[in-house]
Amino acid sequence: MRALLSVSDKSGLVPFARGLAAAGVELVSTGGTARTLRDGGLTVKDVSDLTGFPEMLDGRVKTLHPVVHGGLLARRDLPEHMAAIEAHHIGLIDLVVVNLYPFRETAAKPGVHPDEVIENIDIGGPSMLRSAAKNFPAVWVVVDPNDYTQVLAHVEAGTDDAALRRLLAEKVYAHTSAYDAAIATWFAQQRGEPFPDSYPLAFEKQQVLRYGENPQQRAAFYVERPGAGLGALVQKGGKDLSFNNLLDLEGALLAIEPFGEQPACAIIKHTTPCGLATGSTALDAYKKALACDPVSAFGSVIAFSVLVDAAAAEVISSLFVECIVAPQFADAAVEILGRKKNLRVLEGRATWPANGMDLKRVRGGLLVQDRAPAPTDPQQWQVVTTRQPTLDEQRDLLFAWKSVASVKSNAIVLARNGATIGIGAGQMSRVDASFVAVHKAATLGHDTKGAALGSDAFFPFRDGIDQAAAAGVTAIVQPGGSVRDDDVIAAANEHGMTMIFTGERLFRH
Repeated sequence: MRALLSVSDKSGLVPFARGLAAAGVELVSTGGTARTLRDGGLTVKDVSDLTGFPEMLDGRVKTLHPVVHGGLLARRDLPEHMAAIEAHHIGLIDLVVVNLYPFRETAAKPGVHPDEVIENIDIGGPSMLRSAAKNFPAVWVVVDPNDYTQVLAHVEAGTDDAALRRLLAEKVYAHTSAYDAAIATWFAQQRGEPFPDSYPLAFEKQQVLRYGENPQQRAAFYVERPGAGLGALVQKGGKDLSFNNLLDLEGALLAIEPFGEQPACAIIKHTTPCGLATGSTALDAYKKALACDPVSAFGSVIAFSVLVDAAAAEVISSLFVECIVAPQFADAAVEILGRKKNLRVLEGRATWPANGMDLKRVRGGLLVQDRAPAPTDPQQWQVVTTRQPTLDEQRDLLFAWKSVASVKSNAIVLARNGATIGIGAGQMSRVDASFVAVHKAATLGHDTKGAALGSDAFFPFRDGIDQAAAAGVTAIVQPGGSVRDDDVIAAANEHGMTMIFTGERLFRH
C-alpha cells in the first residue's frame, strides 16, 4: 500500500504517518511535508522519485504528472486501466492526505502584497484531491486531520468502509469548492466589485440545531469561518442554542453595536428590541432597558456591551431569559447565572467579518447587500424647524436615532434619558407605529411628555407628527425626503416641536 502526503496544516501528521508506516504503508511526500516526516524519524520517498521529474518553478509544479494522477485515477476493477498502468510502469497510490495552501489566511493579512496571495493559490493539491476523490472506491482521501484516527484504524486492521470512503470524498469536494470560492471572492475584491456575475459562497457547519423556527423544520448553523461572528461566542452554560436563539442574538448584538464601549443593554423579543438603554454600568443599563416593557421581556434574549458583574447577574436571574450575551462575565456572574440551568450564557465579541455582506434568502435566489449603515454622524444632521433642540433633546435624539436602527420597520422609538420608553415595531403604516409606541409607553406608565421620537424613515403625512405632539413629544429625528416634508415641518412648528432630518433611512425589514 502506498500513501501520498502533502499538507499545509501539519497538526497530527507525524503520529498518523508513523501509524501508516507501522502498518507497512510506503510513504511518499513533497517539500516541507517530507522534511517534517523525516524530522519525525520516518522514511519517506520524494514524489520526484516516482515521477523521475524534479520539482520546478519554485514548487509550482510538483505533483502535476501522469505518474501521480494515473496512480490515483486508475480503476482497479477495469482490466484495461490496469494494463495501461502496467504498460507505463505507474505505481498505484492507495491513500492521499492533502490539505491546501493557506490562501484565506494569507489574503487576510494586513498589507499583504497580491503576489504573495497568488502564490498561495494551490494547484497540485486540489488536483490530487479531486483525482483521489473521484476514485474513492479504491483510494482513501483525507483532507481533514480530524479523520486521521478512523482512517488509520481501517488501514491497521485491513478493513474497508464504503460509506466512510464516500463521506471522505464528499468532504474533499466541499473543501475544494470553498477554497475556489475564497479565491474567486478575492479576485472580485481586488477589482472593487462587490457584486460579481457569480456569487460563490462557502460556509462550514458549526452545529445541528434541535429544529428551526418551528419544531417541524430541520435546521443547522453554518459559519463563514470558524471563530468569527456568532461562531466566536463561547457558551458558558445552559442548553444548546436554538435557531430562534441565534436570530435573536443577531438582533441583540445589532441593537447595542451603535453604542460602542458605552455601557448598553438590549432586551430582544422576536429579533427586535422591547427595551434598550445606556447607563453608568451594566446593571444600570439593564434596569432602564427592562423598565421600557417588562412584560415583553419575559423569555427574551439580552445583550450587553460591557462586562456583566455579579450585581447585574443577580438581578437578571430573577427574570426568565433565554440567552444572555456579553463581551465578558465576571466569574461570580457565571456562577449566579449558572443556577438557571436552561439559561444560555455566551461570552465574546461577535464582530462582522471584514468586507462582510448581508445575505437574505428568497425562493429561487439570494439578495445581497452591504451591511446596514451605522447611524449618521450628528454633524450631518439638519434642524428643519424654527425651534432648535436643547442639549437634553440633542442627547435623547441621538439615542433614539441609534436605537431605531435595530427595530423592525416601520419603526418608531420614544426615548428619554438614554432609554427607550415606547417602541412601535413592524407596523404597516408609520402612524400605526407611532400609535403603538405611544400606547405601549402609556400602558406601562411612562410619561411621554418631553420625550424624543426617532423614526427609521420619513413621515409621509403630518398625522404621525400630530399624534406624537398629542402625547407630549417635543423632539423628532427622522430621515426626511417625503414629498410632503413641508407639511410635516409645518406641523412640527405648529406644535412648537424641534425636528431634525438626518438624510439617511434605516429600514430593517
